[in-house]
Amino acid sequence: MINREWHLLSRPVGWPKPEDFALVETEVGAPGEGQVLVRNKYLSVDPYMRGRMSDAKSYAAPFELGKVMQGGAVGEVVESNAEGIAVGDHLLHFFGWREYAVLDPKTAVKVDPDAAPLSTYLGVLGMTGLTAYAGLLRVGAFKEGDAVFVSGAAGAVGSQVGQIAKLKGASRVIGSAGSDEKVKLLVEEYGFDAAFNYKNGPVREQLKEAAPDGIDVYFDNVGGEHLEAAIGALNLKGRAVICGMISVYNSTEPTPGPRNMVKIVQNRLRIEGVLVGDHYDLQQQFVQEVGPWVASGQLKYRETVVEGIENNLEAFLGVLRGDNTGKMIVKL
Repeated sequence: MINREWHLLSRPVGWPKPEDFALVETEVGAPGEGQVLVRNKYLSVDPYMRGRMSDAKSYAAPFELGKVMQGGAVGEVVESNAEGIAVGDHLLHFFGWREYAVLDPKTAVKVDPDAAPLSTYLGVLGMTGLTAYAGLLRVGAFKEGDAVFVSGAAGAVGSQVGQIAKLKGASRVIGSAGSDEKVKLLVEEYGFDAAFNYKNGPVREQLKEAAPDGIDVYFDNVGGEHLEAAIGALNLKGRAVICGMISVYNSTEPTPGPRNMVKIVQNRLRIEGVLVGDHYDLQQQFVQEVGPWVASGQLKYRETVVEGIENNLEAFLGVLRGDNTGKMIVKL
């Protein structure tokens, strides 16, 4: 059988270009002792992957040039030499960007397609969902009555942060997004108290109008102007959770930091980054609490689905552009 997989050919400078990548055909390998062969059904593309295309020192090893890239995936076992794993089982694993993967099931998690749609294990019930849950509740130390501001609020993580905050008793939840359509979605479907299109004017002014009494927690997916505005709006002992800074991922020059960092001292603010890998101990608690919200419809989610492995790169670039509403998924 032929396997199609995406390789990184050169490290992008600025915005990734199609010539930095190649869709390569290889032979599907046979699983060895203790391994399984998985046919991937859904692939995840996420903003953090841009960082792994660089060789700069970071929290995750860079993708290797000339080799297949990695990412979250859900697939069906089509051949098994591993005890406890049968043909037809479904696994959540990290060997995406390809149609078939040979892997050790110890590095994967068995998932149930009858309990929830397979794609949700890459989003609302997967890594992005856990990021939202741990970031808001543990890192952000959210408490009932807090006012919360979320940037990139129509994305996979941001939309879940806002809804969890509402379900947990936030006094007010504000979101920013990049289109009027997304702003409408935040308020009318996800239950945000207010939202604004950051392209319609200075973030600082729009945030002040949406949160006249300030905010207690800021969940940052964007960085840049949003972070500066949030620092200015945070109340005494406010917390900022830094999940991503998509506005600067493709910058080729150093980007200036917030100009109002003296506010951190004046208001005794706490700013802390969140990486989901530090919080896998919350996985069971997360599924037990969030799963019923999803099943009952209390917590809503959207997916932007792109068809075909040949469109995996375009789906990834779409995430960087903000084309997606909710989780960007590639269906094979």
